[in-house]
Amino acid sequence: MSGETPTIRPEHLEAIHRQARDEFPRECCGYIVGEGDDARLVQCDNQADKLHALDPEMFPRTSENGYSIHGKQLIDLMKSFDTDAPARIVYHSHPRVGAYFSEEDTRAAIAADWPVAYLVIDVQEDRIPESILFRRVDDRFEQIARFDGADL
Repeated sequence: MSGETPTIRPEHLEAIHRQARDEFPRECCGYIVGEGDDARLVQCDNQADKLHALDPEMFPRTSENGYSIHGKQLIDLMKSFDTDAPARIVYHSHPRVGAYFSEEDTRAAIAADWPVAYLVIDVQEDRIPESILFRRVDDRFEQIARFDGADL
């Protein structure tokens, strides 16, 4: 991804925060394709619990501490990179643990090697304190933007 910071429309951020609240204590996930007024929010289904049930050794994380974008939604995300409106941001929530880019997040993002920024939403029992946008720099992820949370 280039050096510019992708934008998030306020209504998209509000919808992401609502999704994080609605799916709490599970992690929510999704992505934003395109930029500006043409940007489109794609809220995804977290398949971590289904994968864990199928093979807990291969998929040790559940939806309470991990996310896996549903197969068709994942294919659509990957196809977007060959269009005029590619995915620019992939997001997920961190229930109860804060908005930081974890070692698991880093490992998965490096393996995927998508040209996107990553938004992590801090969702707690009674509110969303903040969301933080990260960008890859070599083999680490640095904060490039912070967004106020919401009392949802």
